[in-house]
Amino acid sequence: MKRAIGYCLVYLANLFLLTGCNWVVFNPKGQIAIDERDLIILATGLMLLVVIPVIVMMFVFAYRYRATNKKARYSPRWASSHKIEAVVWGVPLLIIIALGWVTWETTHALDPYRPLDSDTPPINVQVVATDWKWLFIYPDLGIASVNELALPVHTPVSFTVTSDAAMTSFFIPALGGQIYAMAGMQTKLHLIANEAGEFRGIAANYNGPGFSDMHFAALSLSDGEFQAWVAKVKRAAAALDHNSYAQLAKPTIKHPVTYYSTVQERLFLDIVDKYEGMNKAPGTKRAQWSGGEKRADQHPSLLAEEQ
Repeated sequence: MKRAIGYCLVYLANLFLLTGCNWVVFNPKGQIAIDERDLIILATGLMLLVVIPVIVMMFVFAYRYRATNKKARYSPRWASSHKIEAVVWGVPLLIIIALGWVTWETTHALDPYRPLDSDTPPINVQVVATDWKWLFIYPDLGIASVNELALPVHTPVSFTVTSDAAMTSFFIPALGGQIYAMAGMQTKLHLIANEAGEFRGIAANYNGPGFSDMHFAALSLSDGEFQAWVAKVKRAAAALDHNSYAQLAKPTIKHPVTYYSTVQERLFLDIVDKYEGMNKAPGTKRAQWSGGEKRADQHPSLLAEEQ
């Protein structure tokens, strides 16, 4: 009895400590994060349909068929029950079917490569993970920032993500979804912010001694505030080219927020291609791959997936 009371006190203490945690995944600020939270709750609820009855029956059976209960039914010749077998096999089967259908639907609906349905044109952001900082390039605006991401509220954002160092994971928990950043590769992620505010972005995959400090501020701004932020960045004295990027890419910890008023053309693709040339055929320029409207800032395979 004393041991059981001790366990209960430990559980209560843990619950009390958890009340101070920020469960950001269950407090979403973007539509993708909302859909992912609902999916977590739905999947957990379906699985609890089996877990909770099993736990309850475990205590009920232990109490009812205890050695001191002389009124419990004794059936030594009982062998099987079709009703019990129907429940034992039928309920899990129905749950698996429901989970399978939900998984199929949400896998396509929440595909990170799938552009969001919106009447507002998306903002393109190229993300480069280095040791140990995040570089954000806005190819359509010709600006860049380090460890600070600004995006207008209610506007889709199309991220193209790569790494210039060890593999890591790009993650803004309040907005939902995460995608791996890998050297020599490009991955896509589409997010949208439903509320204005400042959200924390992190590296969700261990990548060295600066991992715990490799985070950034994601600013969800009104249209006016976003335009003011863009104007502030364009007034910065620094320009981002191959030489300045080479200095930026050197390992640093707790790198301060930095702005670049201009960005050298094709810098992002040059970062990707520095590891291997598998993204383009020998002797063939990237722009010849896309067909139709040519975009030199993105690999043709990603363009094809957006069409």
